[in-house]
Amino acid sequence: MDYYRITSIQDSYFPKMHRLMQEVFPPEEVLEFSLWEEPIQDPGIHVYVAIANGEVVGATEYRYYPHFRTAMTDFTIIGKPGLGIGRFLLKKREKDIERIASESRTVPIGMFAEIYDPYRIEYSFGGVTPMNSYVRREVLSHIGYRKLDFSYVHPSWDHQGDAVSGLDLSFLPAEEELGSLPAELVYNFLTEYYSALPNKPQAWNDMMDGLKTKNEIALLPL
Repeated sequence: MDYYRITSIQDSYFPKMHRLMQEVFPPEEVLEFSLWEEPIQDPGIHVYVAIANGEVVGATEYRYYPHFRTAMTDFTIIGKPGLGIGRFLLKKREKDIERIASESRTVPIGMFAEIYDPYRIEYSFGGVTPMNSYVRREVLSHIGYRKLDFSYVHPSWDHQGDAVSGLDLSFLPAEEELGSLPAELVYNFLTEYYSALPNKPQAWNDMMDGLKTKNEIALLPL
């Protein structure tokens, strides 16, 4: 497999990746095709696909914030079983984030991710078995992700301003002993991360106001 970066919607692999996103994610989680044109050119946003025999069989998007010393995995897609795609993307992403952090002369404290909770809402993910939300949650728990101890929502990526629930904001700490994160870090990270979506639901505003009242947010098992 090849690990290939996409930086333009004109890239022939972009429509294949976007179609894969539409097949496995709920509509409110997928940014409309043309709206990718500007963000995908941002050098700080890393969109990579796994290519096997000329086909896009997996994808991941991530970014690293030197001022927070944290990374964020926007999404990971495993399009086919039995090819080792998940492990391939994980190791390639780890190595690339190490490089980015080194170039910024910072040491990462960990990585955020939004993780679906199928015990609250059932997700089909296009019927792709490796994308089953129960499987994904357990795999991410094995990797070391833990959920932040607050009720989480985020603005929908379809720009309708709806609140998307049924997920946990989670964190993979570089040091396993880390038991909490400063609430200020979480607040500032989310403020910057979702600055691209101008329409925020009231549930989001209420959640963010709640973060302002906390000092630390515990990291709990998934």
